[in-house]
Amino acid sequence: MPPVKPMLAKSVAKIPPDMQYEAKWDGFRAIVFRDGDEVELGSRTGKPLTRYFPEVVAAVRERLPKRCVMDGEIVVAREGHLDFDALTERIHPADSRVRTLAERTPASFVAFDVLALGDESLLDVPLADRRELLVRALAGVTPPVHVAPATRDVEVARGWFEQYEGAGLDGVIAKPLDSRYRQDERAMFKIKHERTADAVVAGYRLHKSGPVVGSLLLGLYDEGGTLQHVGVSAAFSMKRRAELIEELEPLRMEDVSGHPWAAWAEEAAHETARLPGAPSRWSGKKDLSWVPLRPELVAEVAYDHMENGRRFRHTARFRRWRPDRTPGSCTFAQLEEPVRYDLAEILGGP
Repeated sequence: MPPVKPMLAKSVAKIPPDMQYEAKWDGFRAIVFRDGDEVELGSRTGKPLTRYFPEVVAAVRERLPKRCVMDGEIVVAREGHLDFDALTERIHPADSRVRTLAERTPASFVAFDVLALGDESLLDVPLADRRELLVRALAGVTPPVHVAPATRDVEVARGWFEQYEGAGLDGVIAKPLDSRYRQDERAMFKIKHERTADAVVAGYRLHKSGPVVGSLLLGLYDEGGTLQHVGVSAAFSMKRRAELIEELEPLRMEDVSGHPWAAWAEEAAHETARLPGAPSRWSGKKDLSWVPLRPELVAEVAYDHMENGRRFRHTARFRRWRPDRTPGSCTFAQLEEPVRYDLAEILGGP
């Protein structure tokens, strides 16, 4: 019965041998419960996603076994590529908007584990056996429900790691074949891409604990010479956060009007650009105010991949300052672009 917390993965640098390998999907993790006509879509935090994805609920009723619990990912695909932006837009408070988006950007469910069938809990069944039960239970299933491809061949997994990024996936998951399903434990392994980029530090937000740096606001120049906000870097010790306040003080701007992102304070500006002060349905009442800095400082940061080629998908990791780089040289052109790969080649079907 819900809620069930999903089993998690810890990061490792290389693909380990002798395991089951799957692609790492870039969507919303979901534990799907079905009992006849009753369907519940549970999120990673335990909160239901059910009302936001009526088309997934309908597909689960039609295509999953009558009584089951399955682990997987809710994704949105566009033009053969996963689109996380379109997926996040599906979380909307208005039911009419939810229905409209369900037709405009329909979601799919990719199943990669089965936790219960009928009256039987499978949490203590080894992964290798659960995989066989999953494939059998969803034999012949049709979109928008899919069975995630899996392999035990590490060379195939290495190929997936290189190819699948071009379809919007962000790495590989490795699962021990004899592992039981352990809720909320990091009992699997994830291998993600890591690249570096030189970005302009154009501001910061304060940490919730006090007057120390919470996150650095990063920018890259586009083809037209405009500094675009592309993400943040935030993993610092409390000692380092305090030091950064002093280090960045000479660049602090008292008047935001001369800053490349001055327009963030204008509500209309957020309709065409993702700016550092932009409100978000994810942030709620969180304070998104920021401290502008003269865009003169360059930092090297590590990132896994870009979302739609325009911003860091996750928080970037600070590596070092780059006093040898000029801000104007920090452009999108430096970023490595993965070779395009059609999602249909992974999941089959249109």
